[in-house]
Amino acid sequence: MERNPIHISDNESYEADAIFFVELGEPKLEEDYIREQSGQDFNENQEDLSEDEKIALLGKPRLGEQYKVQIRIKESREFKNTVDKLFQKANINLSIGTSSWKEQFLEAITVSAGDDDDDKSEDGEEGEDVEEKEPKLPTCSDYVMHFFTLFWKILFALIPPVDMLDGWLCFVVSILGIGLLTAVIGDLASHFGCTVGLRDTVTAVALVALGTSIPDTFASKVAAVQDKYADSSIGNVTGSNAVNVFLGIGIAWSIAAIVHYAHGTQFKVDPGNLAFSVTMFCACAFISCVVLLMRRNKRVGGELGGPMMYKLPTTILFVCLWLFYVLMSSMEAYGYIEGF
Repeated sequence: MERNPIHISDNESYEADAIFFVELGEPKLEEDYIREQSGQDFNENQEDLSEDEKIALLGKPRLGEQYKVQIRIKESREFKNTVDKLFQKANINLSIGTSSWKEQFLEAITVSAGDDDDDKSEDGEEGEDVEEKEPKLPTCSDYVMHFFTLFWKILFALIPPVDMLDGWLCFVVSILGIGLLTAVIGDLASHFGCTVGLRDTVTAVALVALGTSIPDTFASKVAAVQDKYADSSIGNVTGSNAVNVFLGIGIAWSIAAIVHYAHGTQFKVDPGNLAFSVTMFCACAFISCVVLLMRRNKRVGGELGGPMMYKLPTTILFVCLWLFYVLMSSMEAYGYIEGF
């Protein structure tokens, strides 16, 4: 079987299904093709041929009935949807950046409509009607959320725009602001616990941990909505915990150890109920990992989401595990149960 390769040029731009035809012409001898290219007359006069030559001509290859074939290059919808999502995220990221404080404060005091996750087109849709949709108007819940978050919006608007010093000024001020807010939240939680009579251990486990984990919760929610799989959402949680443990504790203890060494003293940390708290945390984490592994079933659909009959019990279980961890740590801190 003769194979005829077809070269297809990639213009690095998305296109829908492409259809073209490959048509075979009347076969010719190599000598006839050379004569044709050189401009010579290669038409043979049948009357001048002998009987043997006429019989030989009958055995020449001829064009059959199937001389035309249709070739279709199908588009990859999965690749198209991935690229569309990347461009959508890129456009969102570009729209976040502002070039002046005026724009930032105008955005902070302006009520805008919330994001609608239902606007995303499915794999089988073309998504051509998305651009034709009219802009959404703010709802009642948008006004309520704007009222509660107005202080934080104005506070974040004080951060220098990303156009200054190629974004480095915005990055440095943001890091300093995060550190300042973290210190303020920890100090307020400590004062609140002292006012109502909570111990520092309970305040750290319940209030401080909850306050610092709420942003991670929303980040995981956004990652779960935008990503097809649960890797980004769960990876955000593990990555955040790794930063809190290795950087949050490591840097603080390293600085304290260096300061004590410079003053000629020893840096000692009272473990307190650390062993009991870590043991309870590992037990709850083990149960959570087992549940996530059990959810890897076609009937459930994956680690996150799925039908309501599986999603709701999983959510209740995880919340109960957190409440159980806080309750056991608090009871051990107040001496109701004996730790180790």
